[in-house]
Amino acid sequence: MKPKFLSLFALLVLAVSTAPPAGAELAAPNATGVSMGHIHLVVKDVEAEKNFLVLMGGVPVSNGSLQMIQFPGVFINLRQGTPAGGTIGSRVNHFGLFVQNMAETLDRIKPLHLKVTQNNPQQAFVLGPEDVRIELHEVKNISAPVVMDHVHLFVPAPLEAQAWYVKMFGATPGKRGQFETATVPGAEIAMTKDDTTQTTKGRSLDHIGFEVKNLNATVQRLEAAGVKMDRAPAVGSNGTTKIAFLFDPWGTYIELTEGLAPKR
Repeated sequence: MKPKFLSLFALLVLAVSTAPPAGAELAAPNATGVSMGHIHLVVKDVEAEKNFLVLMGGVPVSNGSLQMIQFPGVFINLRQGTPAGGTIGSRVNHFGLFVQNMAETLDRIKPLHLKVTQNNPQQAFVLGPEDVRIELHEVKNISAPVVMDHVHLFVPAPLEAQAWYVKMFGATPGKRGQFETATVPGAEIAMTKDDTTQTTKGRSLDHIGFEVKNLNATVQRLEAAGVKMDRAPAVGSNGTTKIAFLFDPWGTYIELTEGLAPKR
Protein backbone atom coordinates (compact mmCIF):
# COMPACT_ATOMS: atom_id res chain seq x y z
CA MET A 1 0.00 0.00 0.00
CA LYS A 2 1.35 3.43 -0.91
CA PRO A 3 2.24 5.72 2.03
CA LYS A 4 -0.43 8.33 1.28
CA PHE A 5 -3.11 5.67 1.88
CA LEU A 6 -1.73 4.15 5.07
CA SER A 7 -3.96 6.41 7.15
CA LEU A 8 -6.99 4.98 5.35
CA PHE A 9 -6.27 1.36 6.22
CA ALA A 10 -8.76 1.16 9.07
CA LEU A 11 -11.45 2.77 6.93
CA LEU A 12 -10.80 0.32 4.12
CA VAL A 13 -11.08 -2.66 6.46
CA LEU A 14 -14.34 -1.29 7.80
CA ALA A 15 -15.74 -0.68 4.32
CA VAL A 16 -14.93 -4.21 3.17
CA SER A 17 -16.20 -5.87 6.34
CA THR A 18 -19.54 -4.05 6.26
CA ALA A 19 -20.16 -4.23 2.50
CA PRO A 20 -22.83 -6.61 1.22
CA PRO A 21 -21.64 -9.93 -0.18
CA ALA A 22 -20.76 -9.62 -3.86
CA GLY A 23 -23.11 -11.82 -5.85
CA ALA A 24 -21.53 -13.36 -8.92
CA GLU A 25 -24.45 -12.50 -11.19
CA LEU A 26 -25.44 -9.33 -12.98
CA ALA A 27 -29.05 -8.42 -13.70
CA ALA A 28 -30.99 -10.97 -15.74
CA PRO A 29 -30.86 -10.05 -19.43
CA ASN A 30 -33.71 -8.53 -21.40
CA ALA A 31 -35.42 -10.25 -24.32
CA THR A 32 -32.51 -9.25 -26.57
CA GLY A 33 -30.09 -11.02 -24.22
CA VAL A 34 -28.48 -7.82 -22.88
CA SER A 35 -27.86 -6.42 -19.40
CA MET A 36 -25.50 -3.88 -17.86
CA GLY A 37 -22.05 -5.35 -17.43
CA HIS A 38 -19.23 -3.00 -16.50
CA ILE A 39 -17.57 0.39 -16.63
CA HIS A 40 -13.91 0.30 -17.62
CA LEU A 41 -11.53 2.86 -16.15
CA VAL A 42 -7.98 3.57 -17.35
CA VAL A 43 -6.08 5.13 -14.47
CA LYS A 44 -2.52 6.12 -13.63
CA ASP A 45 -2.81 4.84 -10.05
CA VAL A 46 -4.81 1.62 -9.83
CA GLU A 47 -4.45 1.30 -6.06
CA ALA A 48 -5.72 4.84 -5.45
CA GLU A 49 -8.77 4.22 -7.62
CA LYS A 50 -9.38 0.84 -6.00
CA ASN A 51 -9.18 2.35 -2.52
CA PHE A 52 -11.64 5.08 -3.50
CA LEU A 53 -14.15 2.59 -4.93
CA VAL A 54 -13.90 0.36 -1.86
CA LEU A 55 -14.57 3.35 0.38
CA MET A 56 -17.60 4.07 -1.78
CA GLY A 57 -18.90 0.60 -0.94
CA GLY A 58 -17.52 -1.56 -3.75
CA VAL A 59 -16.17 -5.07 -3.22
CA PRO A 60 -13.00 -6.38 -4.94
CA VAL A 61 -13.65 -9.55 -6.98
CA SER A 62 -11.84 -11.39 -9.73
CA ASN A 63 -12.55 -13.60 -12.73
CA GLY A 64 -9.24 -15.30 -13.36
CA SER A 65 -6.70 -12.55 -13.94
CA LEU A 66 -9.41 -9.92 -14.38
CA GLN A 67 -9.58 -7.69 -11.30
CA MET A 68 -12.80 -5.79 -10.70
CA ILE A 69 -14.68 -3.79 -8.10
CA GLN A 70 -18.30 -4.88 -7.82
CA PHE A 71 -21.32 -2.82 -6.94
CA PRO A 72 -24.69 -4.56 -7.16
CA GLY A 73 -25.61 -4.36 -10.83
CA VAL A 74 -22.20 -3.48 -12.27
CA PHE A 75 -18.47 -4.21 -12.21
CA ILE A 76 -15.87 -1.45 -12.36
CA ASN A 77 -12.82 -2.76 -14.24
CA LEU A 78 -9.46 -1.05 -13.77
CA ARG A 79 -6.49 -0.89 -16.10
CA GLN A 80 -3.29 1.07 -15.58
CA GLY A 81 -2.53 3.68 -18.21
CA THR A 82 -2.33 7.40 -18.91
CA PRO A 83 -5.77 8.71 -19.87
CA ALA A 84 -6.21 11.67 -22.20
CA GLY A 85 -8.67 13.30 -19.80
CA GLY A 86 -11.47 12.74 -17.34
CA THR A 87 -15.17 12.28 -17.98
CA ILE A 88 -16.01 15.97 -18.25
CA GLY A 89 -15.83 16.67 -21.98
CA SER A 90 -16.40 13.01 -22.82
CA ARG A 91 -19.47 11.35 -24.33
CA VAL A 92 -19.94 9.64 -20.94
CA ASN A 93 -20.03 12.60 -18.57
CA HIS A 94 -20.59 10.46 -15.48
CA PHE A 95 -22.15 7.33 -14.09
CA GLY A 96 -24.52 7.23 -11.16
CA LEU A 97 -25.00 5.14 -8.03
CA PHE A 98 -27.89 4.88 -5.60
CA VAL A 99 -26.86 5.06 -1.92
CA GLN A 100 -28.91 4.33 1.17
CA ASN A 101 -27.24 7.03 3.25
CA MET A 102 -25.68 10.04 1.55
CA ALA A 103 -24.06 11.50 4.66
CA GLU A 104 -22.35 8.22 5.60
CA THR A 105 -21.15 7.67 2.02
CA LEU A 106 -19.60 11.14 1.79
CA ASP A 107 -18.05 10.77 5.25
CA ARG A 108 -16.24 7.60 4.15
CA ILE A 109 -14.50 9.36 1.26
CA LYS A 110 -13.88 12.65 3.11
CA PRO A 111 -10.24 11.73 3.96
CA LEU A 112 -9.45 11.62 0.21
CA HIS A 113 -10.17 15.37 -0.13
CA LEU A 114 -12.03 14.94 -3.41
CA LYS A 115 -14.21 17.59 -5.00
CA VAL A 116 -17.82 17.02 -3.92
CA THR A 117 -20.70 19.13 -5.23
CA GLN A 118 -23.89 18.57 -3.26
CA ASN A 119 -27.00 20.10 -4.81
CA ASN A 120 -29.31 18.92 -2.04
CA PRO A 121 -29.24 16.33 0.79
CA GLN A 122 -30.28 13.55 -1.62
CA GLN A 123 -27.95 14.31 -4.55
CA ALA A 124 -24.21 14.85 -4.92
CA PHE A 125 -21.47 14.66 -7.54
CA VAL A 126 -18.04 13.29 -6.64
CA LEU A 127 -14.99 13.84 -8.85
CA GLY A 128 -12.85 10.73 -8.33
CA PRO A 129 -9.04 10.47 -8.21
CA GLU A 130 -8.73 10.29 -12.03
CA ASP A 131 -11.41 12.93 -12.74
CA VAL A 132 -14.13 10.31 -13.15
CA ARG A 133 -17.41 11.99 -12.23
CA ILE A 134 -19.89 9.95 -10.19
CA GLU A 135 -23.41 11.07 -9.33
CA LEU A 136 -24.94 9.84 -6.07
CA HIS A 137 -28.66 9.72 -5.28
CA GLU A 138 -29.92 8.79 -1.84
CA VAL A 139 -32.66 6.16 -1.95
CA LYS A 140 -33.39 4.63 1.44
CA ASN A 141 -35.23 1.49 0.29
CA ILE A 142 -32.60 0.01 -2.07
CA SER A 143 -31.49 -3.56 -1.45
CA ALA A 144 -27.88 -2.75 -0.49
CA PRO A 145 -25.94 0.28 0.80
CA VAL A 146 -24.95 1.20 -2.77
CA VAL A 147 -26.21 -0.09 -6.13
CA MET A 148 -25.80 0.80 -9.80
CA ASP A 149 -28.12 3.51 -11.13
CA HIS A 150 -27.24 4.98 -14.53
CA VAL A 151 -24.74 5.97 -17.21
CA HIS A 152 -25.15 9.53 -18.50
CA LEU A 153 -24.27 10.30 -22.12
CA PHE A 154 -23.73 13.81 -23.47
CA VAL A 155 -24.52 13.49 -27.19
CA PRO A 156 -25.59 15.80 -30.05
CA ALA A 157 -28.87 13.97 -30.69
CA PRO A 158 -30.47 12.42 -27.56
CA LEU A 159 -33.57 11.09 -29.30
CA GLU A 160 -31.48 9.44 -32.01
CA ALA A 161 -29.19 7.95 -29.37
CA GLN A 162 -32.17 6.65 -27.42
CA ALA A 163 -33.57 5.01 -30.56
CA TRP A 164 -30.20 3.44 -31.38
CA TYR A 165 -29.83 1.82 -27.95
CA VAL A 166 -33.42 0.59 -28.14
CA LYS A 167 -32.80 -0.97 -31.55
CA MET A 168 -29.36 -2.43 -30.93
CA PHE A 169 -29.65 -3.57 -27.32
CA GLY A 170 -33.37 -3.92 -26.67
CA ALA A 171 -33.33 -1.02 -24.20
CA THR A 172 -36.64 0.33 -22.94
CA PRO A 173 -37.19 3.98 -23.93
CA GLY A 174 -38.36 6.50 -21.37
CA LYS A 175 -37.89 9.95 -19.93
CA ARG A 176 -36.62 11.07 -16.52
CA GLY A 177 -37.23 14.77 -15.99
CA GLN A 178 -35.55 16.51 -18.93
CA PHE A 179 -33.51 13.46 -19.94
CA GLU A 180 -34.29 10.90 -22.62
CA THR A 181 -33.50 7.43 -21.29
CA ALA A 182 -32.91 3.91 -22.57
CA THR A 183 -32.91 1.28 -19.84
CA VAL A 184 -31.32 -2.17 -19.90
CA PRO A 185 -31.52 -4.53 -16.92
CA GLY A 186 -29.10 -3.19 -14.33
CA ALA A 187 -28.82 0.41 -15.49
CA GLU A 188 -30.50 3.37 -17.10
CA ILE A 189 -28.72 5.14 -19.96
CA ALA A 190 -29.60 8.84 -19.79
CA MET A 191 -28.93 11.37 -22.57
CA THR A 192 -28.24 15.11 -22.46
CA LYS A 193 -27.82 17.21 -25.62
CA ASP A 194 -24.23 18.40 -26.06
CA ASP A 195 -22.43 19.09 -29.34
CA THR A 196 -18.95 19.54 -27.85
CA THR A 197 -18.05 16.23 -26.22
CA GLN A 198 -15.57 13.69 -27.61
CA THR A 199 -15.18 9.92 -27.78
CA THR A 200 -14.69 8.04 -24.53
CA LYS A 201 -11.85 5.92 -25.92
CA GLY A 202 -8.54 6.88 -24.36
CA ARG A 203 -10.09 8.80 -21.47
CA SER A 204 -10.24 7.74 -17.83
CA LEU A 205 -13.68 6.21 -18.44
CA ASP A 206 -12.61 4.42 -21.60
CA HIS A 207 -15.75 2.42 -22.28
CA ILE A 208 -18.96 0.97 -20.94
CA GLY A 209 -19.80 -2.71 -21.18
CA PHE A 210 -22.91 -4.78 -21.79
CA GLU A 211 -23.10 -8.44 -20.80
CA VAL A 212 -24.77 -10.59 -23.49
CA LYS A 213 -26.05 -14.16 -23.49
CA ASN A 214 -24.47 -15.18 -26.79
CA LEU A 215 -21.65 -12.96 -28.03
CA ASN A 216 -21.30 -14.43 -31.53
CA ALA A 217 -25.03 -14.23 -32.20
CA THR A 218 -25.18 -10.69 -30.80
CA VAL A 219 -22.32 -9.53 -33.03
CA GLN A 220 -23.94 -11.13 -36.08
CA ARG A 221 -27.21 -9.34 -35.29
CA LEU A 222 -25.45 -5.98 -34.84
CA GLU A 223 -23.47 -6.36 -38.05
CA ALA A 224 -26.66 -7.22 -39.93
CA ALA A 225 -28.10 -3.96 -38.58
CA GLY A 226 -25.15 -2.01 -40.01
CA VAL A 227 -22.83 -1.83 -37.00
CA LYS A 228 -19.13 -2.10 -37.79
CA MET A 229 -17.26 -3.87 -35.00
CA ASP A 230 -14.02 -2.30 -33.80
CA ARG A 231 -12.80 -5.67 -32.49
CA ALA A 232 -14.20 -9.03 -33.49
CA PRO A 233 -15.23 -11.59 -30.86
CA ALA A 234 -12.29 -13.14 -29.02
CA VAL A 235 -11.39 -14.57 -25.63
CA GLY A 236 -10.23 -11.91 -23.18
CA SER A 237 -6.97 -11.78 -21.27
CA ASN A 238 -8.40 -13.81 -18.37
CA GLY A 239 -8.82 -16.79 -20.72
CA THR A 240 -12.54 -17.28 -20.10
CA THR A 241 -14.58 -14.15 -20.84
CA LYS A 242 -15.53 -13.60 -24.48
CA ILE A 243 -15.28 -9.98 -25.62
CA ALA A 244 -15.92 -7.71 -28.62
CA PHE A 245 -15.85 -3.92 -29.12
CA LEU A 246 -17.78 -1.30 -31.06
CA PHE A 247 -18.54 2.42 -31.06
CA ASP A 248 -21.99 3.89 -30.93
CA PRO A 249 -22.59 6.47 -33.71
CA TRP A 250 -21.54 9.32 -31.39
CA GLY A 251 -18.23 7.90 -30.16
CA THR A 252 -19.11 6.05 -26.97
CA TYR A 253 -16.83 3.01 -26.87
CA ILE A 254 -18.70 -0.16 -25.92
CA GLU A 255 -17.46 -3.60 -24.93
CA LEU A 256 -19.66 -6.66 -25.18
CA THR A 257 -18.86 -9.49 -22.79
CA GLU A 258 -20.06 -13.03 -22.30
CA GLY A 259 -19.08 -14.55 -18.97
CA LEU A 260 -17.83 -11.43 -17.17
CA ALA A 261 -19.07 -12.35 -13.70
CA PRO A 262 -16.93 -14.67 -11.55
CA LYS A 263 -18.06 -18.29 -11.51
CA ARG A 264 -19.88 -19.37 -8.38
